[in-house]
Amino acid sequence: MAWMMKLRKNNPSMTIFLWLYAIVSVYPLLWMIFYSLKNNDEIFVTNPFGPPTHFRFENYVEAWSKYNVPVYFMNSLLVAVATVAGAILLAVMFSYAAARLRWRFSKIAHTYILVGMFIPIQVIMIPLAIIVRDLHLANTYGALIIPYIAFNISFASMVFYGFFRSIPIEMEESACIDGASIYRTFFSIMLPIIKPALATMVIFIFLNSWNEFTMAVILITKENLKTLPLGLLFFQGQFTTDWGAMGAAMTIASLPTVLIYMLFSEQVENALTVGSAVKG
Repeated sequence: MAWMMKLRKNNPSMTIFLWLYAIVSVYPLLWMIFYSLKNNDEIFVTNPFGPPTHFRFENYVEAWSKYNVPVYFMNSLLVAVATVAGAILLAVMFSYAAARLRWRFSKIAHTYILVGMFIPIQVIMIPLAIIVRDLHLANTYGALIIPYIAFNISFASMVFYGFFRSIPIEMEESACIDGASIYRTFFSIMLPIIKPALATMVIFIFLNSWNEFTMAVILITKENLKTLPLGLLFFQGQFTTDWGAMGAAMTIASLPTVLIYMLFSEQVENALTVGSAVKG
C-alpha cells in the first residue's frame, strides 16, 4: 500500500482515477439500496438510476412480513455459520498435519484434497442427490451443510497449507523445548500466526455458502428449509412482480456479507503481507 500512497502523492491524476474507481465500485451497492426504496414505476420508467424521490420504507416491511424473509434469512445464516465452522476446523487441522508433521502418504493426501478444487458442482449433482437421498438427508440442513463443507475444504486447505509452510520451524522447536505439547503448539502458537488467513477464509466460505443456489434448489424443497437465494424466486409472479420488495429482500440478504467483510477486512489486508513478516 505504501507504493500506492507514494504514487498518488506524486501524480494527482492517479487520485482522480482512484476516486472514479471507488465510485464505480460502490455504485452497484448504492443502486441496490435506491432500488429497494422505489416502486415498480420509478424503477423501470421515471427514475431507474438516481436516488428515490420518495423513500418507500414499506418495501422492507412488506418483504419482511409478507414473503417469509425471516425464515429464509435464519436458514441461510444457520447453514452459512455451520459451513464456515466445519470447513475451517477440518481444513486448518488437515493443513497443519500435512504441512508440519511427518507421516506416510501426507503428500498424496494433500494432493487428493486439492483435486477437489477442479471438480465443478454441475458434474456431481446427480450422484450427490442420490447419496443425499440414500442417507435420508434430503430436506434437512445436513443436505446443504455437508456438501458445502466438502466443496470449501480444498481451497481452504491450500491457503492454510501455504501459511503453515511459511512459518519457521524454529518456533515449534522452541515450544517443544519449553514443554508444549503438539496441541498446545497448534492452538497457542500456530493458529494466532495464521489469523489473517483464517479471517480471509471466513469471508470466502461465508460468501460461497450464503449465495449458493444450484445445490439448494435441487436438495431442498420444503418451504421452511429454503435459503434466501431460493426465497427470492417467490417475488416473481406470473403477471406482476413487486420489484421494490425484492430489492429490499436483496438488501437485507447483503447485510451479513457486508458486516462480515467490515469485521475481517483488516485481517484480509494483513494476509497479503504476513508471509514476508513471518520470514523477517
